[in-house]
Amino acid sequence: MKTYEKEDIKVVWEQEKCKHAAVCAKGLPSVFKPKEKPWIQTEGASKQEIIDVVSKCPSGALSIKKD
Repeated sequence: MKTYEKEDIKVVWEQEKCKHAAVCAKGLPSVFKPKEKPWIQTEGASKQEIIDVVSKCPSGALSIKKD
C-alpha cells in the first residue's frame, strides 16, 4: 500500500487490488500517470477532482483517507 498526499487527504493505492481498468488514468491523466514515477502526482489537479476520480475506481485499489 502506498499513499500520496494532497492537502488534508491521502490517496491510498493498494497494488494487489488493482485490475488496471485505467479509469483513473483516463479520468484524470494530469494526476494518474502509470508510465511515470511516482505514478500518482497529486499536484496535477484539485483535491475535489482527485476525490471524484478515485471514487470511480472499480476495484477499490484507490481510496481516500482523510487526516
